Amino acid sequence: METYDVGSLPPRLSDETLGRGADAYSSLQHLLGGSPEAEAFEAEVVRGLIDKLRAGVDIQNYPQFRDMNQMFFKLLRGLSREGDTYVSHGISTRPGASIPEVEVVKGNISLIIDEAGIDHLRLKLCVTGPYTLSLQFGYRDGRLMEELAEALSAIVEASIFKVKRGETALLAVDEPAFGLLDDPLLDRGSEGRESLLRAWERLFASASSRGLETIIHLHDTSDTLYLEAEHLDIVESHVDDPLYRDEGMIRKVLEAGKRVKASISRSDFDALIAQRLNIPAGSEEAPHRIGEVWSEIRRGRLRAVDFLEDVKLMERRLRLIVERFGAENVPYAGPECGLKGFPDYDSALEVLRRVSEAASKSI
Repeated sequence: METYDVGSLPPRLSDETLGRGADAYSSLQHLLGGSPEAEAFEAEVVRGLIDKLRAGVDIQNYPQFRDMNQMFFKLLRGLSREGDTYVSHGISTRPGASIPEVEVVKGNISLIIDEAGIDHLRLKLCVTGPYTLSLQFGYRDGRLMEELAEALSAIVEASIFKVKRGETALLAVDEPAFGLLDDPLLDRGSEGRESLLRAWERLFASASSRGLETIIHLHDTSDTLYLEAEHLDIVESHVDDPLYRDEGMIRKVLEAGKRVKASISRSDFDALIAQRLNIPAGSEEAPHRIGEVWSEIRRGRLRAVDFLEDVKLMERRLRLIVERFGAENVPYAGPECGLKGFPDYDSALEVLRRVSEAASKSI
């Protein structure tokens, strides 16, 4: 069984350096030289991808160190900011817009492959979904989500590549906010609901027509609108989501002709601390005791890796998911979510190493 990761890693550079470096890369300023931020951004993305490969991940998401909303808003035009929210004036992409991290990978693909000791690179793209991005706007309707999807599709199309030593293989649409809100825009039978389905289908069909498998990343799967997207291939969610254990949900997924990625390791570090210390969920003592552990990790008195789940637990989770869905319907395994919230870079990489080991042992 192959593995892929959701994308994010703990940043080792400041948000300001990463942001300015990505901006310089997008504007091609790095080609003219004289941009230390662009050089730092490039080096961090290259190192992140090499490290993922060395951890054993088969299809790596481009290393995602930046804010998942802002990194895509920077590639758009036709919107303005008013206070804490955005306003649409007819959204489209900036000329030539592509994901800067992917441009870094394309420009350094031989170096990455040689350093990682592999023959061919398969890269996963991810974009923040039109529903999640729409929540940043003061006024939302179905048209907004379709505008966002059209613009995101153009970014995806500009980021897809296939060269001698590497190619893009997967597209994930990240919709962590979908299903978590009581949103009248998505009432059954509403135009907004139909617009979101068309928005997703625009993204999935565009990638599918270019040979990529398509994924939706969710934090709640109870609203099954996503199963109606014709060109969606794979669904993923968190470890304990009903997606992986509820018989009715499993039946719906299979009847819709979809497959799943097995999420086999937790990505919520607070939950990992609580699990290790046997702190009851929702208890009054939890925030204080979890905070103490974070303080001790930052002081170097505790190691973040000591709170990670072990390989055998990941193996058990994977076997259960395969038993429930059938091996042919579980093509990939990986962490449940991104790892940006981990205390340090090395502990995040250790999660990827353990996930890769569990996937190689279990099937």
